[in-house]
Amino acid sequence: MKNVDLIIFDCDGVLVDSERLTNTVFAEMLNELGLAVTLEDMFERFVGHSMTYCLDLSEKLLQRPIPDHFEQEFHERTAIAYQKHLQPVSGIVDLLQTLELPYCVASNSTHQEMQTTLGITHLLDYFEGKRFSVSDVARGKPYPDVYLYAAEQMGVVPNRCVVVEDTPTGTKAAVSAGMKVYGYAKLTPAHQLEKEGAIAFTHMQQLPTLIRQTSLGLRRS
Repeated sequence: MKNVDLIIFDCDGVLVDSERLTNTVFAEMLNELGLAVTLEDMFERFVGHSMTYCLDLSEKLLQRPIPDHFEQEFHERTAIAYQKHLQPVSGIVDLLQTLELPYCVASNSTHQEMQTTLGITHLLDYFEGKRFSVSDVARGKPYPDVYLYAAEQMGVVPNRCVVVEDTPTGTKAAVSAGMKVYGYAKLTPAHQLEKEGAIAFTHMQQLPTLIRQTSLGLRRS
């Protein structure tokens, strides 16, 4: 792949360190119910799946129903964690400041959720007019719709796009869209991303070198 015209970032876990926070809260709540899970367990078994899937899996592991208030409490505790602790992913600001070619974000989050997380982390201005959400399309990841929509809106054909993802679900979506994928494996096990077709890496500082290999130039701002 010699030419790249667009880099598409996932949001949660790639731009903002929300995956760590949400899964820490989820793990804490499961521990409170008597299910001993670690953050590593969450990234191995839960990350990238829908809330319905995660609740169903939790009930199977617990061997009893989840309390009715669990999901609402999870969202409330997550919102508090975001306000207190949400940060940009390490190295992402430097990367955004050096990208020469166009970029955007395409996420399974809603526009309001991205507005919140990118706003808290002061990344919102980087993506003004180039935020694409699951609410814009018929189907979310692992279907390719949001990535294809982002490419169309940015005026780029899919096979000239590079995607940065951090979940197997998102990787599958991008590969299905015909895009090259780099999998951020700081928390998600690399083998899960590679299995779906991503080139795994663990530090954002590594990404410029990987991107250069597909002819995406970088410059100092």
